[in-house]
Formats: sequence, C-alpha cells, structure tokens
Amino acid sequence: MKRILLTTSAVFIGISLMLSGCQTNEKAEVKPLSSKPLFSKEPDATALYQDYLNRDIRDDIFYFVLPDRFNNGNTANDNGATSGISHGGLDKTSERGFHGGDIKGIEQKLDYLQKLGITAIWMTPLLRNQAIQKDGIAHHGYWIVDFSEIDPHFGSNDELKQLIDAAHQRGMKVFFDIITNHTADIIRYKECHQDDGLYQQGLTRCQYKPLNTPESERYSPFILTQDEAVKVPHWLNDPQYYHNQGDSTFEGESSLNGDFNGLDDLDTQNPQVLNGMIDIYQQLITEFKPDGFRIDTVRHVDLSFWQTFSPAIVEFAKLQGIPNFHVFGEVYDSNPQSLSVFTTEGKLPSVLDFAFQDTAAKIFYQGQSPLLAKQLFEQDDLYKDEDSQADLLMTFLSNHDMGRAGYFINEAGIASTEAEKLQRSILSHAFMFLSRGIPVVYYGDEQGFTGDGNDIDAREDMFASKVASYNDNTLLGTHATTADDNFDTSHPLFIAISALSELRKNNRVLRRGEYQARFYQADTRAENAAMFAFSRIDRETGEEWLMVFNSGTQMAQISIPMKVSSAAAVVDTQAGIQSNNIEVADTQISVSLPGLSYGVYQITPAS
Repeated sequence: MKRILLTTSAVFIGISLMLSGCQTNEKAEVKPLSSKPLFSKEPDATALYQDYLNRDIRDDIFYFVLPDRFNNGNTANDNGATSGISHGGLDKTSERGFHGGDIKGIEQKLDYLQKLGITAIWMTPLLRNQAIQKDGIAHHGYWIVDFSEIDPHFGSNDELKQLIDAAHQRGMKVFFDIITNHTADIIRYKECHQDDGLYQQGLTRCQYKPLNTPESERYSPFILTQDEAVKVPHWLNDPQYYHNQGDSTFEGESSLNGDFNGLDDLDTQNPQVLNGMIDIYQQLITEFKPDGFRIDTVRHVDLSFWQTFSPAIVEFAKLQGIPNFHVFGEVYDSNPQSLSVFTTEGKLPSVLDFAFQDTAAKIFYQGQSPLLAKQLFEQDDLYKDEDSQADLLMTFLSNHDMGRAGYFINEAGIASTEAEKLQRSILSHAFMFLSRGIPVVYYGDEQGFTGDGNDIDAREDMFASKVASYNDNTLLGTHATTADDNFDTSHPLFIAISALSELRKNNRVLRRGEYQARFYQADTRAENAAMFAFSRIDRETGEEWLMVFNSGTQMAQISIPMKVSSAAAVVDTQAGIQSNNIEVADTQISVSLPGLSYGVYQITPAS
C-alpha cells in the first residue's frame, strides 16, 4: 500500500483488470483487494460476527444454495427413502435428477463458506418431498408432502440439527426456505384425470376454472387410494383445504387460486389453513432453532395471510429465544411499487429485491445508463414503515429460477473478451456489497458458473458434475469446468467476494449507512455517462464513504460537488489504478477511473 498526500480524506480501493490479451478459457489475471483489514477494524467486529443470535440482519452476508447440487457428504442417501413416495429420482447425468448433495455435504464445506465471508446460509427447502411427479424430480425441495421431517435425499432431522449447531459455533446463521402456497401434486380432478390419476386422453393440464364457475361445472377432486394419507400433518390430505380450480395461468385470479404447475394450491384464506401453517412453522422453529425463513411464492398467496402469518412467526421465534429472527419473501417482480406492498401492507419485514437485480443487470451486463440506479434508489421510501425499510431488502444478482449473472453477461453480448466478462461480474458484485441492502451470493457464482439459462439450467453441481449440458459451459475466470470439483479459493471471483465481505464486515457504514446520490450523468451522450457515484452515511457517527463506479469500458472522469477537509489518501497501487485518480478543489472532488472499475473513498467533511 502506498500513502499519497492529498487535500482530502479519501481512501481508494478497487479491482482492475487488463481487458486486452485474455483469451477464451484463460484464467484472467485479477488483482484482489488486500487480504488484510483495509481500514481500522471495528473494535467489536470479532464479537459481532461470533454472536449470531443477537447480530442484526443488516450485518449479514448470505449464501443461497441448493443442497442437492453443492456437496455430497453421504452417498448412502443419494436415492432418498428405501421405498415409497420419497424414494428415487437419482440421475446424476440429468439436469432434472437428484445428484446426491446433502446436509452433511454443506457441513463439510463450512470452512470454505467462512473463508468466502459468508455469515448466513439459506438453503432451498429440506422437508420431505414427493420425489417424482409428472416429468419432474424434486431435487429443489419444493414439492413437500411431510412438513415434520427432512427429506431422506438430504439427510435426517438430526443431521440438520448438527449442521445448525456447527454453523452457530462459527457465528453463522442458517435460514430455511419455506412454502405455504402449495403442497405436492397429489389431488386429481375427475373432469381431467383418469381413475389411475393420469391425464385423460389429449390433456396435459387442467384448465383453470374461476371462482364464479357454477357449482355443477366445478372440479370434483379425488385422491388415489395409496396417497390418501401421505401428507403430514394429516389435515393437509383433505381437499376441502385447497382451491381445486385447476392450473394457474399466472394472471388475474388464477395467480392466487390456481395450481402452480400442478401443485396443490392451498386455500390460504381459510382460517384453518392459516392456523395450520402457523403451527407447522412454529413447530419447526421449536425443533431446529433456525435463524429465519425465506418464503416461497409470496405473491401467489393472498395478502391477508401474510398480515397474520409473518408477525405470528417472528413473535413466536422471539419467545423461543431467537430475538432477531428474520423473514423475507420471494415476490418475483422487478417493480418496487409491487414489491413494497408486501413489506408494508403485507407486514413482511423484507423481500428479495428483484428490482435491484434487474437494475444491476441492465447497467453492468447490458451497458444501459446508470440513471437506472438513481431511479431505483429514489423509490426506497416505498418500503419504509414501522418494521421494514430499504436496507432490509435482500439484494442479489442470480438465483435458481431466473439464471446466473454469468449467463446474463453472455446473453447481453457486449463483453468482447473473457476478461471483460469476469470484470463485469466482479463489478456487479461490488455494487451489491457496497449498496444498501443485504447481499446474497448465489452458490457457484464465486466460481464463475454461467449456466445455460433459467431454472434447471442454472443449478450446476459444485462437486464434479456428470451433466453434459453443464460441463460444456465456459466458466468465468478459470480453466475449470463443472466436470471438476469447484471449491477453488484462488478463483478471482472468490477472492473478490471474500475481500468485499471482509470490507463490509469491518466497516459499519457499509452495513448501516444511508444512501445519498452524489453523481449521475443526465446527458447519456457524455463521455462520463457510464460513471456514477453515491455515498453511504452513518447518521450515528457522521462517517461517510463515497462509492464511484465506471460501468463503461473506457477511462472516464467525474467531478462531484463536495466540501472536504485536507487529509491523507491511501491508494492500493497493486490494483493497477494510478495514484492521481482523485483530485480535490475547494468545493469538489474529481475522480478518474479505468473502464469497468470502482473506487471507494472515506470522506471527512469540511468542518
């Protein structure tokens, strides 16, 4: 590190790549942030990150993982139960099949996750599933038949408790992915199914019938004899607690009442269903003591359900000795006005920030104007009420349904080299870690996974894969493919994310600081139109950090009106950034950055 005297109190850190001369499949050279604390470490940082129970959720860094695709810790459970509805589905060569990953496998990789900087693990549903239905296999865990025990493909109740204990000993939290909208596809309708449960000739789905359908024309539900008591608790086997209106078209009324791709849609307006679901998840809290829930398919459940369910769950968890139990919902919508309805009227503390994902992809992958970020953050007040606010939102770049950052970068088609693709991913991760909200890393993104699209094409194996369509992908920043074991702690994305994690954990302003716009170029034709800047300001301490991004590919410069006092600046010269990247006048700061890079500056305002 080289100390440069400037007439400002500013600290620069960043990552820069040489974007030329990197051939496809070559491991691009990246200069990481220093592995040492970049600023004075908070006096209580070590204690804060050991005390998982009392740590504020805004202090956490999440890792979202599909256990089946992460690490196989016990090959004996690869096919699930020895018989019955939760048996079978193992097909390591198919994108759809079970591949063998499990709870024990996650426990074995806690060192890896801790080195990445992760403080909270969110796993897709672990409860016992119908292993096979229609042409699908429940590797994802969303087809639940038994809400009281762990699916045997993933392990046992005791193994989950052991994982949670092991994580807690390291100060790491564990979050469950839960479902209230539906259960596995067990119910059949006489009007579109045969007696054996298969579709009648010529049918592949049951057409949705609205609520105003005459009684004589509604569906007549039935359950095959062998399936009459498969669901636990037992009340879930009674068709009266379901809508029974056929398959959703995901529009209008059907979005709430229709079967989600055939899954049995619960009548969540029924008080018995509401109370039954509250009881199910209160029992899981009692038994396993998780640190919070991610809730699936939130927008497909009526709003009144969440108004009761969420407060009841959070309050119950507090009574069980979990004071900071956190709940966040999946509302698959990129409009902040739609998302915020569920954190305000719906009384959910938080939702996944699909609007942030959409904005980051457009700016960093598609090359659109950074004004989109300004427009996004200007809507943050929509989320504010007595129990929710914008800095509780869960920000992310990839997920198991929509696809990976690497795929979006490939699809955009504007990155001319493999090195540029890697840098766009690094830059977008920096934006996620330095912006408001709680960052969520999607498993495999730290290893440069790209995928072939959404859903099953974005669910590659971290252990050596046998899926041909995964193994032919070109990963970012490495010679490896998914045919290899991918837990490489020297991967440039792993290094970049771990450094950003350390930076965030060591500096409270990056976790709690309020957002303030500092520079956005209104003239999209200007040479610096791809640059933007914002501050994070800790209102308790007055500390301010300035974040500057260049989302374009050319060197550019901006001037920001700011009055600051004179002090020293520290420049990480190993990052390839010249020490003269910042200049200070009486009333403004000027920053110049190479293409696809960012700077972080600690500001001391003028007294």
